[in-house]
Amino acid sequence: MGTRVKVLRVFKSLHRTRMAVFKDDERALAAAKLKINEEFRKNKHESSQENIEKMIKMGSDVETVLREGVLQMEHVGTERLLLRPREDLLLENVPYCDQPRKKS
Repeated sequence: MGTRVKVLRVFKSLHRTRMAVFKDDERALAAAKLKINEEFRKNKHESSQENIEKMIKMGSDVETVLREGVLQMEHVGTERLLLRPREDLLLENVPYCDQPRKKS
């Protein structure tokens, strides 16, 4: 796969993740959009294949951190926050068991 395709794939992936992670938060959406676009624009003329691969890897890592590690909270009153987790972050809450479960 060509380098240009890889770069575009990471760029689009970051923006898709930004839209999911910061949903309903216009300020965060705008700030993340500016930062993503700024970083890609700043490195637009990079010609070293090694540096480009490093930046592609970094972009993929940032996308993973955003997708897996960022939670949305909303201020409710002056002393409370409301956590709004995304569906893809919620896991089945099953305690550990030494014995395998019997299938029904």
